[in-house]
Amino acid sequence: MAGRLPKSVLALGFVSLFMDVSSEMIHGLLPLFLTGTLGASALVLGMIEGVSEAVAQVTKVFSGALSDRIGRRKPLALLGYGLAALTKPFFALAGSAGVVLAARAVDRLGKGIRGAPRDALVADLVPPERRGAAYGLRQTLDTVGAFAGPLIAIALMAASGGDFRLVFAVAILPAAISVLILAKAVKEPLPREKPNARPRFDRASLAALGPAFWTVTALGAIMSFARISEAFLILQVNAVGLAVAFAPVVLVVMNVVYAATAWPVGILSDRNGRRSLLLLSLVVLALSHGVLALSTGVGPALAGVALWGLHMGLSQGLLSAAVADATPAAFRGTGFGVFNLVGGLALLLANTVAGALWALAGAPATFGFGAAAALLALLLVLRRGVGKPDGIHSHATKQLE
Repeated sequence: MAGRLPKSVLALGFVSLFMDVSSEMIHGLLPLFLTGTLGASALVLGMIEGVSEAVAQVTKVFSGALSDRIGRRKPLALLGYGLAALTKPFFALAGSAGVVLAARAVDRLGKGIRGAPRDALVADLVPPERRGAAYGLRQTLDTVGAFAGPLIAIALMAASGGDFRLVFAVAILPAAISVLILAKAVKEPLPREKPNARPRFDRASLAALGPAFWTVTALGAIMSFARISEAFLILQVNAVGLAVAFAPVVLVVMNVVYAATAWPVGILSDRNGRRSLLLLSLVVLALSHGVLALSTGVGPALAGVALWGLHMGLSQGLLSAAVADATPAAFRGTGFGVFNLVGGLALLLANTVAGALWALAGAPATFGFGAAAALLALLLVLRRGVGKPDGIHSHATKQLE
Protein backbone atom coordinates (compact mmCIF):
# COMPACT_ATOMS: atom_id res chain seq x y z
CA MET A 1 0.00 0.00 0.00
CA ALA A 2 2.91 2.40 0.51
CA GLY A 3 3.46 2.46 -3.27
CA ARG A 4 0.06 4.09 -3.72
CA LEU A 5 1.02 7.01 -1.54
CA PRO A 6 3.12 9.90 -2.89
CA LYS A 7 6.84 9.56 -2.21
CA SER A 8 6.73 12.83 -0.32
CA VAL A 9 4.37 11.30 2.27
CA LEU A 10 6.77 8.41 2.83
CA ALA A 11 9.63 10.90 3.04
CA LEU A 12 7.76 12.93 5.68
CA GLY A 13 7.37 9.72 7.68
CA PHE A 14 11.13 9.17 7.68
CA VAL A 15 11.68 12.83 8.56
CA SER A 16 9.58 12.23 11.68
CA LEU A 17 11.31 8.92 12.40
CA PHE A 18 14.86 10.28 12.37
CA MET A 19 14.01 13.42 14.33
CA ASP A 20 12.20 11.34 16.95
CA VAL A 21 15.20 9.03 17.26
CA SER A 22 17.39 12.06 17.91
CA SER A 23 15.00 13.77 20.31
CA GLU A 24 14.22 10.66 22.36
CA MET A 25 17.91 9.78 22.69
CA ILE A 26 18.30 13.12 24.47
CA HIS A 27 14.99 13.59 26.27
CA GLY A 28 15.01 10.16 27.88
CA LEU A 29 18.27 11.00 29.64
CA LEU A 30 17.86 14.74 30.10
CA PRO A 31 16.28 14.67 33.60
CA LEU A 32 19.15 12.52 34.93
CA PHE A 33 21.75 14.68 33.16
CA LEU A 34 20.29 17.86 34.61
CA THR A 35 19.94 16.66 38.17
CA GLY A 36 22.98 14.38 38.28
CA THR A 37 25.65 15.94 36.07
CA LEU A 38 24.64 19.61 36.19
CA GLY A 39 23.23 19.60 39.72
CA ALA A 40 19.88 21.18 38.82
CA SER A 41 16.93 20.88 41.21
CA ALA A 42 13.59 19.25 40.49
CA LEU A 43 12.12 22.77 40.42
CA VAL A 44 14.48 23.78 37.61
CA LEU A 45 13.68 20.56 35.75
CA GLY A 46 9.95 21.29 36.00
CA MET A 47 10.46 24.87 34.84
CA ILE A 48 12.45 23.75 31.81
CA GLU A 49 9.78 21.24 30.77
CA GLY A 50 6.91 23.66 31.44
CA VAL A 51 8.41 26.56 29.51
CA SER A 52 9.43 24.31 26.62
CA GLU A 53 6.02 22.72 26.16
CA ALA A 54 4.23 26.06 26.51
CA VAL A 55 6.40 27.47 23.70
CA ALA A 56 5.57 24.49 21.47
CA GLN A 57 1.81 24.65 22.04
CA VAL A 58 1.44 28.37 21.41
CA THR A 59 3.69 28.34 18.35
CA LYS A 60 1.65 25.62 16.62
CA VAL A 61 -1.34 27.92 16.17
CA PHE A 62 0.59 30.76 14.58
CA SER A 63 2.75 28.59 12.33
CA GLY A 64 -0.32 26.77 11.01
CA ALA A 65 -2.10 30.05 10.30
CA LEU A 66 1.01 31.48 8.66
CA SER A 67 1.27 28.46 6.36
CA ASP A 68 -2.33 29.18 5.26
CA ARG A 69 -1.52 32.85 4.73
CA ILE A 70 1.61 32.35 2.61
CA GLY A 71 0.18 29.31 0.84
CA ARG A 72 3.27 27.18 1.60
CA ARG A 73 3.90 24.45 4.17
CA LYS A 74 7.39 23.10 3.47
CA PRO A 75 9.41 26.25 4.29
CA LEU A 76 7.91 26.41 7.79
CA ALA A 77 8.35 22.67 8.30
CA LEU A 78 11.97 22.99 7.20
CA LEU A 79 12.51 25.92 9.56
CA GLY A 80 11.02 23.95 12.46
CA TYR A 81 13.04 20.80 11.85
CA GLY A 82 16.16 22.88 11.18
CA LEU A 83 15.86 24.72 14.50
CA ALA A 84 15.45 21.42 16.34
CA ALA A 85 18.53 19.98 14.63
CA LEU A 86 20.61 23.06 15.45
CA THR A 87 19.88 22.67 19.17
CA LYS A 88 21.28 19.13 19.45
CA PRO A 89 24.98 20.06 19.80
CA PHE A 90 24.15 22.41 22.69
CA PHE A 91 22.87 19.52 24.81
CA ALA A 92 26.21 17.75 24.40
CA LEU A 93 28.17 20.93 25.21
CA ALA A 94 25.95 22.30 28.00
CA GLY A 95 27.76 23.32 31.14
CA SER A 96 24.76 24.72 32.99
CA ALA A 97 21.01 24.31 33.32
CA GLY A 98 20.56 27.68 31.60
CA VAL A 99 22.10 26.36 28.39
CA VAL A 100 19.82 23.32 28.53
CA LEU A 101 16.79 25.56 29.10
CA ALA A 102 17.65 27.68 26.06
CA ALA A 103 18.32 24.63 23.88
CA ARG A 104 15.15 22.86 25.02
CA ALA A 105 13.03 25.96 24.45
CA VAL A 106 14.38 26.45 20.91
CA ASP A 107 13.95 22.73 20.24
CA ARG A 108 10.29 22.93 21.28
CA LEU A 109 9.92 26.17 19.30
CA GLY A 110 11.01 24.18 16.27
CA LYS A 111 8.49 21.47 17.11
CA GLY A 112 5.75 24.07 17.35
CA ILE A 113 6.71 25.69 14.05
CA ARG A 114 6.77 22.43 12.10
CA GLY A 115 3.81 20.56 13.57
CA ALA A 116 0.71 22.12 12.00
CA PRO A 117 2.27 22.91 8.57
CA ARG A 118 3.61 19.34 8.32
CA ASP A 119 0.25 17.78 9.18
CA ALA A 120 -1.51 20.09 6.74
CA LEU A 121 1.06 19.22 4.06
CA VAL A 122 0.18 15.51 4.38
CA ALA A 123 -3.45 16.36 3.58
CA ASP A 124 -2.33 18.58 0.67
CA LEU A 125 -0.34 15.68 -0.81
CA VAL A 126 -3.02 12.97 -0.84
CA PRO A 127 -6.66 12.71 -1.96
CA PRO A 128 -9.28 12.45 0.82
CA GLU A 129 -9.77 8.73 0.28
CA ARG A 130 -6.08 8.07 1.13
CA ARG A 131 -5.72 10.31 4.19
CA GLY A 132 -6.12 7.54 6.73
CA ALA A 133 -3.28 5.55 5.18
CA ALA A 134 -1.09 8.65 4.86
CA TYR A 135 -1.47 9.77 8.46
CA GLY A 136 -1.25 6.20 9.70
CA LEU A 137 2.04 5.65 7.88
CA ARG A 138 3.54 8.89 9.22
CA GLN A 139 2.37 8.02 12.73
CA THR A 140 3.84 4.53 12.52
CA LEU A 141 7.26 5.77 11.40
CA ASP A 142 7.17 8.55 14.02
CA THR A 143 6.45 5.97 16.72
CA VAL A 144 9.23 3.67 15.53
CA GLY A 145 11.55 6.58 16.22
CA ALA A 146 9.96 7.09 19.63
CA PHE A 147 10.98 3.63 20.85
CA ALA A 148 14.17 3.23 18.79
CA GLY A 149 15.67 6.40 20.28
CA PRO A 150 15.56 5.27 23.92
CA LEU A 151 16.84 1.80 23.00
CA ILE A 152 19.82 3.32 21.16
CA ALA A 153 20.47 5.62 24.12
CA ILE A 154 20.39 2.68 26.54
CA ALA A 155 22.86 0.73 24.38
CA LEU A 156 25.22 3.69 24.07
CA MET A 157 25.06 4.39 27.81
CA ALA A 158 25.92 0.76 28.53
CA ALA A 159 28.78 0.71 26.02
CA SER A 160 30.25 4.04 27.15
CA GLY A 161 29.94 3.58 30.88
CA GLY A 162 27.22 6.19 31.24
CA ASP A 163 28.61 8.99 29.05
CA PHE A 164 25.65 11.36 28.63
CA ARG A 165 27.53 13.77 26.39
CA LEU A 166 28.53 11.01 23.96
CA VAL A 167 24.90 9.96 23.56
CA PHE A 168 23.84 13.57 22.99
CA ALA A 169 26.60 14.01 20.40
CA VAL A 170 25.54 10.88 18.49
CA ALA A 171 21.95 12.23 18.47
CA ILE A 172 23.12 15.04 16.16
CA LEU A 173 23.41 12.57 13.24
CA PRO A 174 19.76 11.40 12.94
CA ALA A 175 18.59 15.02 13.36
CA ALA A 176 20.77 16.08 10.42
CA ILE A 177 19.48 13.17 8.32
CA SER A 178 15.89 14.24 9.09
CA VAL A 179 16.47 17.77 7.79
CA LEU A 180 18.29 16.48 4.71
CA ILE A 181 15.39 14.17 3.79
CA LEU A 182 12.89 17.01 4.19
CA ALA A 183 14.96 19.38 2.05
CA LYS A 184 15.67 16.93 -0.76
CA ALA A 185 12.86 14.36 -0.87
CA VAL A 186 9.64 16.22 0.04
CA LYS A 187 7.97 18.02 -2.87
CA GLU A 188 5.18 20.43 -1.98
CA PRO A 189 2.20 20.96 -4.33
CA LEU A 190 1.98 24.41 -5.85
CA PRO A 191 -0.49 26.72 -4.03
CA ARG A 192 -3.86 27.07 -5.76
CA GLU A 193 -5.02 30.35 -4.22
CA LYS A 194 -3.86 33.82 -5.19
CA PRO A 195 -2.07 35.70 -2.38
CA ASN A 196 -4.90 38.17 -1.83
CA ALA A 197 -7.36 35.30 -1.38
CA ARG A 198 -5.45 33.66 1.45
CA PRO A 199 -6.89 33.83 4.95
CA ARG A 200 -5.73 35.83 7.92
CA PHE A 201 -5.59 34.54 11.48
CA ASP A 202 -8.61 36.32 12.89
CA ARG A 203 -12.11 35.71 14.22
CA ALA A 204 -13.46 35.20 10.71
CA SER A 205 -10.90 32.47 10.02
CA LEU A 206 -11.78 30.65 13.24
CA ALA A 207 -15.47 30.86 12.36
CA ALA A 208 -14.73 29.54 8.87
CA LEU A 209 -13.32 26.34 10.34
CA GLY A 210 -16.92 25.23 10.73
CA PRO A 211 -18.99 23.07 13.11
CA ALA A 212 -17.48 19.78 11.92
CA PHE A 213 -13.99 20.97 12.87
CA TRP A 214 -15.05 22.17 16.31
CA THR A 215 -16.78 18.86 17.02
CA VAL A 216 -13.59 16.95 16.14
CA THR A 217 -11.61 19.39 18.31
CA ALA A 218 -13.97 18.84 21.25
CA LEU A 219 -13.51 15.09 20.82
CA GLY A 220 -9.73 15.52 20.81
CA ALA A 221 -9.87 17.59 24.00
CA ILE A 222 -12.01 15.04 25.86
CA MET A 223 -9.71 12.25 24.66
CA SER A 224 -6.78 14.22 26.12
CA PHE A 225 -8.44 13.92 29.53
CA ALA A 226 -8.71 10.17 28.99
CA ARG A 227 -5.15 9.85 27.69
CA ILE A 228 -3.17 11.08 30.69
CA SER A 229 0.63 11.13 30.72
CA GLU A 230 2.49 7.86 30.19
CA ALA A 231 4.32 8.71 33.42
CA PHE A 232 1.31 7.33 35.30
CA LEU A 233 1.63 4.05 33.42
CA ILE A 234 5.26 3.80 34.48
CA LEU A 235 4.36 4.58 38.10
CA GLN A 236 1.70 1.89 38.17
CA VAL A 237 3.81 -0.84 36.58
CA ASN A 238 6.61 0.02 39.00
CA ALA A 239 4.18 -0.08 41.93
CA VAL A 240 3.13 -3.64 41.10
CA GLY A 241 6.69 -4.95 40.87
CA LEU A 242 8.69 -3.75 37.84
CA ALA A 243 12.23 -2.73 38.84
CA VAL A 244 13.18 0.91 38.23
CA ALA A 245 16.00 -0.14 35.88
CA PHE A 246 13.43 -1.70 33.53
CA ALA A 247 11.05 1.29 33.49
CA PRO A 248 11.75 2.03 29.77
CA VAL A 249 10.12 -1.33 28.97
CA VAL A 250 6.74 0.33 29.59
CA LEU A 251 7.24 2.85 26.77
CA VAL A 252 8.75 0.21 24.49
CA VAL A 253 5.71 -2.07 24.91
CA MET A 254 3.30 0.79 24.31
CA ASN A 255 5.10 2.16 21.26
CA VAL A 256 5.70 -1.23 19.62
CA VAL A 257 1.94 -1.93 19.65
CA TYR A 258 1.25 1.66 18.57
CA ALA A 259 3.67 1.48 15.63
CA ALA A 260 2.40 -1.94 14.55
CA THR A 261 -1.24 -0.82 14.32
CA ALA A 262 -1.35 2.84 13.20
CA TRP A 263 -0.73 2.30 9.49
CA PRO A 264 -3.00 -0.77 8.99
CA VAL A 265 -5.75 1.04 10.90
CA GLY A 266 -5.34 4.09 8.67
CA ILE A 267 -5.69 1.93 5.56
CA LEU A 268 -8.77 0.25 7.03
CA SER A 269 -10.34 3.63 7.83
CA ASP A 270 -10.03 4.68 4.19
CA ARG A 271 -11.93 1.57 3.17
CA ASN A 272 -14.58 1.35 5.86
CA GLY A 273 -14.80 4.79 7.49
CA ARG A 274 -13.29 6.25 10.64
CA ARG A 275 -16.20 6.42 13.08
CA SER A 276 -16.38 2.75 14.05
CA LEU A 277 -12.60 2.61 14.57
CA LEU A 278 -12.69 5.70 16.78
CA LEU A 279 -15.44 4.08 18.83
CA LEU A 280 -13.37 0.91 19.15
CA SER A 281 -10.33 2.95 20.20
CA LEU A 282 -12.30 4.52 23.06
CA VAL A 283 -13.58 1.15 24.26
CA VAL A 284 -9.99 -0.13 24.24
CA LEU A 285 -8.80 2.94 26.17
CA ALA A 286 -11.47 2.52 28.85
CA LEU A 287 -10.54 -1.17 29.10
CA SER A 288 -6.86 -0.23 29.43
CA HIS A 289 -7.65 2.08 32.35
CA GLY A 290 -9.64 -0.69 34.01
CA VAL A 291 -6.86 -3.27 33.62
CA LEU A 292 -4.26 -0.84 34.98
CA ALA A 293 -6.45 0.15 37.92
CA LEU A 294 -7.06 -3.47 38.95
CA SER A 295 -3.66 -4.98 38.13
CA THR A 296 -1.68 -6.54 40.97
CA GLY A 297 1.26 -7.90 38.96
CA VAL A 298 3.66 -6.81 36.24
CA GLY A 299 2.13 -9.05 33.57
CA PRO A 300 -1.45 -7.71 33.82
CA ALA A 301 -0.13 -4.15 34.12
CA LEU A 302 1.91 -4.52 30.94
CA ALA A 303 -1.19 -5.94 29.25
CA GLY A 304 -2.92 -2.69 30.18
CA VAL A 305 0.00 -0.77 28.69
CA ALA A 306 -0.29 -2.80 25.46
CA LEU A 307 -4.00 -1.93 25.28
CA TRP A 308 -3.01 1.72 25.69
CA GLY A 309 -0.69 1.37 22.69
CA LEU A 310 -3.49 -0.29 20.71
CA HIS A 311 -5.74 2.67 21.50
CA MET A 312 -3.06 5.06 20.24
CA GLY A 313 -2.72 3.08 17.02
CA LEU A 314 -6.49 3.07 16.56
CA SER A 315 -6.95 6.78 17.18
CA GLN A 316 -4.03 9.11 16.53
CA GLY A 317 -3.79 8.86 12.76
CA LEU A 318 -7.58 8.86 12.51
CA LEU A 319 -7.85 12.08 14.51
CA SER A 320 -5.37 13.78 12.16
CA ALA A 321 -7.33 12.52 9.16
CA ALA A 322 -10.58 13.69 10.79
CA VAL A 323 -9.17 17.19 11.27
CA ALA A 324 -8.11 17.27 7.62
CA ASP A 325 -11.51 15.97 6.52
CA ALA A 326 -13.42 18.52 8.57
CA THR A 327 -11.35 21.62 7.76
CA PRO A 328 -11.61 23.72 4.56
CA ALA A 329 -8.39 23.38 2.54
CA ALA A 330 -7.54 27.10 2.77
CA PHE A 331 -7.68 26.94 6.60
CA ARG A 332 -6.06 23.54 7.11
CA GLY A 333 -2.89 24.84 8.78
CA THR A 334 -4.93 26.98 11.14
CA GLY A 335 -7.15 24.01 11.91
CA PHE A 336 -4.28 21.73 12.87
CA GLY A 337 -2.73 24.49 14.98
CA VAL A 338 -5.94 25.15 16.91
CA PHE A 339 -6.65 21.43 17.34
CA ASN A 340 -3.17 20.83 18.79
CA LEU A 341 -3.38 23.85 21.09
CA VAL A 342 -6.75 22.86 22.53
CA GLY A 343 -5.60 19.28 23.00
CA GLY A 344 -2.37 20.38 24.65
CA LEU A 345 -4.15 22.65 27.12
CA ALA A 346 -6.63 19.88 27.92
CA LEU A 347 -3.77 17.44 28.52
CA LEU A 348 -2.07 19.89 30.87
CA LEU A 349 -5.24 20.18 32.94
CA ALA A 350 -5.88 16.43 32.77
CA ASN A 351 -2.43 15.60 34.10
CA THR A 352 -2.88 18.06 36.95
CA VAL A 353 -6.17 16.41 37.95
CA ALA A 354 -4.71 12.91 37.50
CA GLY A 355 -1.73 13.78 39.70
CA ALA A 356 -3.96 15.18 42.42
CA LEU A 357 -6.17 12.09 42.34
CA TRP A 358 -3.11 9.84 42.56
CA ALA A 359 -1.84 11.73 45.62
CA LEU A 360 -5.22 11.81 47.35
CA ALA A 361 -6.79 8.45 46.47
CA GLY A 362 -4.22 6.34 44.64
CA ALA A 363 -3.93 4.73 41.23
CA PRO A 364 -7.52 3.38 40.98
CA ALA A 365 -8.94 6.91 41.25
CA THR A 366 -6.58 8.22 38.54
CA PHE A 367 -7.37 5.43 36.10
CA GLY A 368 -11.06 5.60 36.98
CA PHE A 369 -10.98 9.27 36.00
CA GLY A 370 -9.36 8.37 32.68
CA ALA A 371 -11.90 5.64 31.99
CA ALA A 372 -14.78 8.03 32.66
CA ALA A 373 -13.31 10.54 30.20
CA ALA A 374 -12.93 7.81 27.58
CA LEU A 375 -16.58 6.86 27.96
CA LEU A 376 -17.59 10.53 27.70
CA ALA A 377 -15.66 10.80 24.43
CA LEU A 378 -17.39 7.64 23.21
CA LEU A 379 -20.75 9.21 24.02
CA LEU A 380 -19.80 12.31 22.01
CA VAL A 381 -19.00 10.20 18.96
CA LEU A 382 -22.26 8.27 19.34
CA ARG A 383 -24.52 11.25 20.03
CA ARG A 384 -22.97 13.93 17.86
CA GLY A 385 -21.72 11.68 15.06
CA VAL A 386 -18.38 13.43 14.66
CA GLY A 387 -18.23 14.82 11.14
CA LYS A 388 -21.93 14.87 10.31
CA PRO A 389 -22.85 16.89 7.17
CA ASP A 390 -22.77 20.65 7.49
CA GLY A 391 -23.24 21.41 3.84
CA ILE A 392 -19.52 22.00 3.25
CA HIS A 393 -17.39 19.01 4.25
CA SER A 394 -19.40 16.05 3.03
CA HIS A 395 -16.29 13.87 2.74
CA ALA A 396 -15.68 14.13 6.46
CA THR A 397 -19.14 12.78 7.03
CA LYS A 398 -18.65 9.85 4.73
CA GLN A 399 -15.39 8.86 6.38
CA LEU A 400 -16.64 9.13 9.96
CA GLU A 401 -19.94 7.33 9.55
